[in-house]
Amino acid sequence: MTWIYQTTVVDTLPEDCIGFVYMITNTVNGKKYVGKKLAKFSKTTYKTIKLKNGKKKRKKIRSKVDSDWQTYWSSSDELKKDVELLGKEKFTREILFYCKSKAECSYIEARTQFERKVLESNDFYNGQISIRVHGSHIINKL
Repeated sequence: MTWIYQTTVVDTLPEDCIGFVYMITNTVNGKKYVGKKLAKFSKTTYKTIKLKNGKKKRKKIRSKVDSDWQTYWSSSDELKKDVELLGKEKFTREILFYCKSKAECSYIEARTQFERKVLESNDFYNGQISIRVHGSHIINKL
């Protein structure tokens, strides 16, 4: 099942996209899930190097790796169970917003969840809203 953004199939994300806010809809019962997904993850590996004095030292190497966004089906166990039970073809995956920072992604996800009142009805798979974003990461950046 593919991702859709404004009626267009998404194969690759825009260059400046750090992540996106999405909605998955169960076409059988209309139940939805609003979440976020990062396009890349930070990965830390360690390499042992030999110093000039002969001692060994572990060096931390940080890199970015692509996430599994193309095949991702949310963090909701209930939704993943329904996808397995009904089949992927019974669901639509829609990108609502592209985000240029992790903070923007977190903020827009929570804002969208509150706007759609995901905790106030049984029409959503969402069970909680968690957010921790500093205002300086948002002001004048949206």
